[in-house]
Amino acid sequence: MSTGSTDSLVRLISSLSKAEKRSFKLYANRNSSSQEEIKYLQLFDFIDKTENYSDDVAISKISGIKKSQLSNIKAHLYKQLLTSLRLQHAPHLPAIEIRESIDHALILYEKGFYNQALKLLEKAKQHAIKIQSTVLHLEVLDFEKFIESQHITRSVSSRADELTLESSNLSRHVQGSIQFSNLSLQLYALNVKGGFVRDEKDNRFVKEFFAKRLPAYQISELNFEEKMHLYNAYVWYHYITQEFKMCFKYASLWVKLFEDHSHVKDYYREMYLKGLYNLQNALFNLRNHKRLLESIQKLEHADLGDRENENIALLHRMYWLIAKINYYYLCGTFSVGLEIVPKVEQFISDHEDRLDNHRIMILYYKVACLYFGNGDNKMAIKYLNRIIQLKDVSLREDIQAFARILNLIAHFELGTEDHLLDYQIKSVYRFLRNMGDLHGVQQEILNFLRQLPFVDDRSLMRAFRILHGKLVKLSKLPYEKRPFLYLDIISWLECKIEKRPVQEVIRNKFLLEQETGHSVYFPE
Repeated sequence: MSTGSTDSLVRLISSLSKAEKRSFKLYANRNSSSQEEIKYLQLFDFIDKTENYSDDVAISKISGIKKSQLSNIKAHLYKQLLTSLRLQHAPHLPAIEIRESIDHALILYEKGFYNQALKLLEKAKQHAIKIQSTVLHLEVLDFEKFIESQHITRSVSSRADELTLESSNLSRHVQGSIQFSNLSLQLYALNVKGGFVRDEKDNRFVKEFFAKRLPAYQISELNFEEKMHLYNAYVWYHYITQEFKMCFKYASLWVKLFEDHSHVKDYYREMYLKGLYNLQNALFNLRNHKRLLESIQKLEHADLGDRENENIALLHRMYWLIAKINYYYLCGTFSVGLEIVPKVEQFISDHEDRLDNHRIMILYYKVACLYFGNGDNKMAIKYLNRIIQLKDVSLREDIQAFARILNLIAHFELGTEDHLLDYQIKSVYRFLRNMGDLHGVQQEILNFLRQLPFVDDRSLMRAFRILHGKLVKLSKLPYEKRPFLYLDIISWLECKIEKRPVQEVIRNKFLLEQETGHSVYFPE
């Protein structure tokens, strides 16, 4: 087994709960009859108790295991661990139960018990229908058709017509589910690469991309899976094109779909949580404080099910952390929000091997904005540098661009020497130009910083006011609103002009919105 496979084995063992370890040992002792077979259990105990595992130490410490055997023993141990986990979690995972029934039906079929196999398949099919899994339903149906076509099973004469009609209807739903899920995945990939559309060219591309790939449909004829993937696709489409009211509409339909089919939540729990997360995200961008708070509370108290599932726990925690930071940002309570930073750090530390750079980047940017809003520019720079130092510049080009702009502003606030700031400005300019993201707002900010050093405070204040006026005008243009979704640069300018903390400026804007019921950022 290669080093990568060794790492996978060690990580799998370290992730096991006490109950899973105990279950595995019972399984291993029950299914191992010879001393040769028990070696993988000895290796399991050694890895479990060793903090920094290495093959050389394992060979020297475990008697009877030779270097030439170790690779096969590790491979066998990995397979046995997965088998044990499958047995332990099968009662809580409907998909495994259904596939197990299909396997049992196959065994009965091989032994010539055709009617028994069909009875088992019928139960499996009803289970698949209950959890709204068209793929598993189709798999069961295909096996039923095979048995009926090969053997006389004393079925009613209309059985062939029933199976044919059922198969045709199901194939249509499977095809629709595949098309909608493909579209949602492709739109998600567009978001991961660049975020919101930057200009009319981007907007036209996304709209044409969506229109070409969206199949014709009647919503009344779609099943649960098709609607779930369809709403997912619409959410990403409207999110990327900054149509947040429509994004909210489809995120609401997504969540309602699950609430109307509560019996399938356990099977699609990750998608339900994702729907709740997208709902709060839409409400954050709409600056709807009341509904945002309600959606966060619903997300926080979402039922995670009875089964142990690290993936669901991870997603739930990550969605909750981002939602809470969004809430602090919306309300302008940055100093209160800093209390969540240790939780973010702990979360990343605990799940570093499971989190991709995209999710880590989002968390770091959110934390950096908290510190910037609280006036702690040094800490903001610390987290921004973690984003800037990532090697993959093709990932979330939008966040990488605005991380660099915010980094410039934070350095300006700290009074970084002019020649160093000038170097950074040129570097950011090149980065934005290469990314094709040198638009009005970004250009104006860079032009402002290029005027450094200002002769005196009076000329600096005049430059602040000029930049503020230009950005307010730009914020009213459709595609120039985008930068303000990442960075509240207008409030920062107002804090400099009015000589107040940026947190106070943003907080007062939030209170004014609550009083008047109208957005002070993007008035309609």
